[in-house]
Amino acid sequence: MRRALEILKKTYGYDSFRGQQAEIIGHIIGGGNAFVLMPTGAGKSLCYQIPALCRDGAGIIISPLIALMQDQVAALLQLGVRAAAINSSMTAEHISNTKNAIRNGVIDLVYVAPERLLMADFLELLQQSPLALFAKDEAHCVSQWGHDFRPHYVQLSALARRFPTVPRVALTATADAPTRKDIIGRLHLHDGKTFLGGFDRPNIHYAIMIKDNPKQQLLRFIKHGHAGDSGIVYCLSRKQADETAAWLREEGFNALAYHAGMTGEARALSQARFLREDSIIMVATIAFGMGIDKPDVRFVAHLNLPKSIEVYYQETGRAGRDGLPADGWMAYGLQDVITLRQMQENSVADEQHKRVERHKLDAMLGLCELTSCRRQALLRYFGDKLDHPCGNCDNCLTPPATWDASVAAQKALSCVHRTGQRFGVNYLVDVLRGSDHERIKQFGHDKLTTYGIGKEHSAIEWKNLYRQLISRGLLNVDIEGHGGLHLTDAARPVLRGEEKLHLRKVTKAEKPERKRNEKQFKQAADSTLWEALRQKRKQLAEEQGVAAYVIFHDATLMEMVERQPQTLEQLGLISGIGARKLDAYGEAFLEVICESAQPATITDTIAETVTLLCRGLDPVAIAHQRNLTLNTVYSHLTKAIESGEVELEDVITLEKHELQAIQLAFEQSDDGKIKPVYEALEGAYEYGVLQCVRATLAPQH
Repeated sequence: MRRALEILKKTYGYDSFRGQQAEIIGHIIGGGNAFVLMPTGAGKSLCYQIPALCRDGAGIIISPLIALMQDQVAALLQLGVRAAAINSSMTAEHISNTKNAIRNGVIDLVYVAPERLLMADFLELLQQSPLALFAKDEAHCVSQWGHDFRPHYVQLSALARRFPTVPRVALTATADAPTRKDIIGRLHLHDGKTFLGGFDRPNIHYAIMIKDNPKQQLLRFIKHGHAGDSGIVYCLSRKQADETAAWLREEGFNALAYHAGMTGEARALSQARFLREDSIIMVATIAFGMGIDKPDVRFVAHLNLPKSIEVYYQETGRAGRDGLPADGWMAYGLQDVITLRQMQENSVADEQHKRVERHKLDAMLGLCELTSCRRQALLRYFGDKLDHPCGNCDNCLTPPATWDASVAAQKALSCVHRTGQRFGVNYLVDVLRGSDHERIKQFGHDKLTTYGIGKEHSAIEWKNLYRQLISRGLLNVDIEGHGGLHLTDAARPVLRGEEKLHLRKVTKAEKPERKRNEKQFKQAADSTLWEALRQKRKQLAEEQGVAAYVIFHDATLMEMVERQPQTLEQLGLISGIGARKLDAYGEAFLEVICESAQPATITDTIAETVTLLCRGLDPVAIAHQRNLTLNTVYSHLTKAIESGEVELEDVITLEKHELQAIQLAFEQSDDGKIKPVYEALEGAYEYGVLQCVRATLAPQH
């Protein structure tokens, strides 16, 4: 574990492991098999990457999608890790070189798809090679109960037989108890250790609301809290995804579509742009998202009801992987419920699968309709526990009103019964409200005792009531009967008045939510620095053809703004900056921090530095006495020069020709930045000295 900690700090730039990481890593380094369930963004990848770096041979990582492999490899190469992928997009020469590296034990991590791994020639290669471990990411794909079952993943059970001494680890962020049991059984991990890291994602704010002009609801949500952010909008159909993306572009957003009806090339282009560019909104069906490793997705929105809590949790979990605030937002309606019920009944699956799918949809509806903390219910579904309301979901922040719907429910259910249990919601609402529609008269339903007994509620209120009755299992939708409703056994106690029914009161339209995700900085200059750091990151990423987050995550840039390091040593203490990245990008980001320094204002700490200067102490002595870095002292003195408190000659001693050489270098510099001047003078003068000289060239001088 000493070696593992060295790698964590030097390579990844983190001081300590989180949660169960240390225990998992130690277990795998020791040769143990493992099943790891850990929430998205909690650091699952380190649980197999660090053991692969500690053990001899190559770590073989089984990953589902080519684009994701390439981004993961790009990120590892930035860290100085020997990594590669083998897939159909690679040249024959690249594949041959990677295979030789595996055989010779000179590569750390190799990403492959399950289909490639199970080829006879590849398995033969692995049997001839030193192997550190096998890691199966997105392991829920193995299970028949998982939400993204893939047949080739099932065949990975062969690894236990062929490579009995090589550690095997299966990892996922989403698996309920039956799915976990199925994964462990199918991959023969009974002799391994199970690590359940919990499901809570406290940085995600969950909000679920009833559809009321969903496009406008989505527009308010994005404009109010996520203008300029990257996000994902999930739709139920390909047509809806295309239309929503086009509409968002008309509204001024950079929106792309992604669904199975597009060509492979078009999908790959959309995904690449989403991963590598800022401020992209991906409008997609469920075909998009597995394993997406983009840390700065600030929101995931659903315009339709997901078919299960597993799907909802997995998809909302693609937001906020960097730990910063993010949103999981959804608008749903009665038609979503009917459509999903219809899809279930028309499925070719056997009755056992259909029964499980019905249960999962019922649980999803329950999450939508409940009036208590959503996070507590979400975690409870997965067997996890939260002892107190989260304070970060819509129900906690704005507790919903409830009403005694017992009498209204009796009217609604009675109307279903008296009309013959064969009509849909719209017709039933018309009967309850006493509509004079000709069709009602043709059926003689204007003579029923339920005709016109519901005029006290609007049509919208009745539709909401019927949706909640369906969600609670008091009514079923007869798909083959064109959406007709019929009573279930659960409806009888309510009809007889034996059971009270308190339901969520649905308001016509929700109030715009408070803006949670806007970057909050103490001073305007910090906002300027934040944007400058992002621009530098974008420039470096474009030069290398990688995603911006591969250079540094948003959380790392935020810490730069907060701490404003002045030296490489200080910069290296920031989380997420390992030795390789410090060497590659340290000077560039320090220069941005220096360039974005706040306008000269004499604060108490600067005044103290100036006082010591006036007493005859030079910058080195001041730094020693005040226990500050020399760069910090020079920064104080630069602001004192800019404000006219001191003169340049009070701070530094330079020969006339030296001063002229520095001034000339600044004059020849296009933008007055320090780094080109430092390099032009071959490092003869430290940054602090150059800062002070540049201060004398400011307009006021």
